[in-house]
Amino acid sequence: MQRLHAMPFGAEVQDDGRVRFRLWAPAATKVELCIEEDGDEILLPLNGESDGWFGLVTEAAGSGSCYRYRIDDGLKVPDPASRFQPNDVLGPSQVVDPRAWEWTDTLWRGRPWEETVVYELHVGAFSAAGSFAGVTQRLDYLADLGITAIELMPLSDFHGTRNWGYDGVLHFAPDSSYGRPDDLKNLIQAAHRRGLMVFLDVVYNHFGPEGNFLHHYAPQFFTEHHHTPWGAAINFDAPGSETVRRFFIHNALYWLEEFHFDGLRLDAVDTIMDDSSPDILEELAAAVRQGPGRERHVHLILENDHNAVHYLRRDYNGQPPQYSAQWNDDIHHALHVLLTGETDGCYEDFKEQPVWYLGRCLAQGFGYQGEPSAYRRGISRGEHSHRLPPLAFVSFLQNHDQSGNRPFGERIDRLADPEHLRVAMAVLLLAPAPPLLFMGEEFAAAEPFQFFCDFEPELAAAVSDGRSRGYTRFKGFAELIEREPPPEPNDPATFHRCKLNWTSIDQAPHLEWLDFYRDLLALRHREIIPRLFGIGGGTGELNELGEHGFLVAWRMGDGSRLTLLANLGDAPLPVTAEELTSGEKLYAYPPEIGLESTTDGMPPWSLLWFLKLKDS
Repeated sequence: MQRLHAMPFGAEVQDDGRVRFRLWAPAATKVELCIEEDGDEILLPLNGESDGWFGLVTEAAGSGSCYRYRIDDGLKVPDPASRFQPNDVLGPSQVVDPRAWEWTDTLWRGRPWEETVVYELHVGAFSAAGSFAGVTQRLDYLADLGITAIELMPLSDFHGTRNWGYDGVLHFAPDSSYGRPDDLKNLIQAAHRRGLMVFLDVVYNHFGPEGNFLHHYAPQFFTEHHHTPWGAAINFDAPGSETVRRFFIHNALYWLEEFHFDGLRLDAVDTIMDDSSPDILEELAAAVRQGPGRERHVHLILENDHNAVHYLRRDYNGQPPQYSAQWNDDIHHALHVLLTGETDGCYEDFKEQPVWYLGRCLAQGFGYQGEPSAYRRGISRGEHSHRLPPLAFVSFLQNHDQSGNRPFGERIDRLADPEHLRVAMAVLLLAPAPPLLFMGEEFAAAEPFQFFCDFEPELAAAVSDGRSRGYTRFKGFAELIEREPPPEPNDPATFHRCKLNWTSIDQAPHLEWLDFYRDLLALRHREIIPRLFGIGGGTGELNELGEHGFLVAWRMGDGSRLTLLANLGDAPLPVTAEELTSGEKLYAYPPEIGLESTTDGMPPWSLLWFLKLKDS
C-alpha cells in the first residue's frame, strides 16, 4: 500500500515521473529552481502565479534530485516544504517520492484513547545509535513494559546534528541525523506490528533561530501584531494568514497520512496567537477529524499553559470532537513540590496546598481552574474542568521539560526519597488519567537529560546566556549555578551525557525499578483500562483527610467504583472504617499495608487502592 499526502507546495513527483515544484514567495519578484547534480547546477525559472506563488513542472528533476530555490538572482534557500535534507538545513532539499515505500500495516486502525500509556523519547538520546533504527530495536522492550504509545520529540529538520527538536526550521523533513524518511516509516510500521501507537511532537508556535529563510521571501509568515518569547508571532490572523494556516494544517495531515502517525502533541499552544474564529487550533482539529480521523483512531494532544477546557470538550457520545487530552502540568507541579520541597519558580503556585491540588487534579483535571496565579503575577489561569472526564488529562512526573529545564538536568529519582517516589508513581499509574513516562524513567536511568543544541558560536553563546538568565526565576537554581556553572548546551559532551545506558537495566537498583513499573502497568492493563471506556465527566469525588491525606473516588465506565486512599505526609493519618471499606483491595504501598495494619491510621507515605464492582 502506498501513502501520499498531496500538498499545494513543495516538490511532488507526478505520475509521469516529472516533478512539480511550488513555492510561496510573496516578497520575491523572481524565483529560479536550482537543480544540483554531480557538482553541476541547472537553473530553471519558476513561473509567477497569483498571490505570490511560483511554480514549475519539469522532467529535469526526479526522485532523488537535490534542489534549492534562488530568490531574485541572489539568496539560495531550501524548500520550506522539503521532505528531506541530506546535508542539513543549509544544504539542498531532496525530492522524495513517498509512493516508493510500500506499507504493509494496512489493517492497523490505531488504539482507542483509553488504552493509552505514553512513553516520551528523544530519538538521538534514546539509543547509542541515536537513530530511528535504534528506537526500532527497542520496540519489544517497550511493548513488554506496558507502553501503548511512543511519543517522539520533534523531528523537523534543525540546524546541526543535535537538538531537542524544538528549534526545527523545515517542518516537513525528518532530521537527517536520525536517518532517512523511510527509516522513520519502518519504525512506525514496526511499532504497529507490536500494537504500539506512535505520536509526534510538533511545534507550530515558532521556527528555530538558525536556518530559517522565510523572512527573506515570505515575511507574511510572521506578524508584529502579536509577539511571543521568540519574537514576532507566526501569522495566523493577519493578511497572508490563509496560506500560513494551510501550511501548518497540511503539516499535521502530512505526518498523519504520509507517515501513518497515530497522533500529534502540539507544543505550547498558549504561545500561538490567533484572534480568528475558528482559530487555527480549531481549524486544524477539524481537518484531522474530517480527514484521517474518520478512518482510524487519531489522537491530538495539547500542551497549553492556559488550561483552556473548551478545546477538550466531549460530544454526546463522550468522544472529543477536537483534542483528546492535554498534558497536565498542574499534577506534575503538585507532586514535585511534595516530593522535593522545591517551591520557587513555577512551583510557587502549589507550595501552600500541594496535597489538595494533587487531589483536585485527580478528581477534576486541572489544579488551577480560574484562580489567580502568583507565578504569573496574579493573572487568572484556567477554566473549570470538573465536567471533563479524566481521559482529557495526561499525567506525568517527568518529561523532557521538567528534567531538561533544570540547570543540570536531574531526573526526579535524584531529587526525591525513593519510597516517596514509589507512592507517587502508584498514584499516577493506576489513576484513570492516561499516564506518560519519560525515557529511562522506568529504570531510574542514571543519565541526566540536559539542554543541548548545535548552533554557530554567536547564537550558541546567546542561547547559553538566555538559559542562565531564565534560571533566575528559581532561587534554588540561581544558587546552584553560582557554585557551579551548568553544562554548556553547545558542547557535544552535554548531548552524549544524556544518552541512555541500556546496560544498567540488569543491575540494582535499576532492575528493581523496572519491575516496579512493569507490575503497576500490568495491573493498569488488567484492572483499570478495561473500565475506562465510557467514563464521564464529573465522576471524580475528592474528600480531604487532614493536611496530608485524601480519598478520591471515580465512577468508572462500567459502573464500578475506583477509590484511592493516600497519606502523603510524614505522620500517620487517622482513617475511619468506612474509608477502609471502599471495595476490594486492588493495590497497596508499602505492599504489607492491609486493613488490619491501619488501626492506628495510614502510615506515612502510603496508599491503598480499592475497586468495588457495580453489583457488589
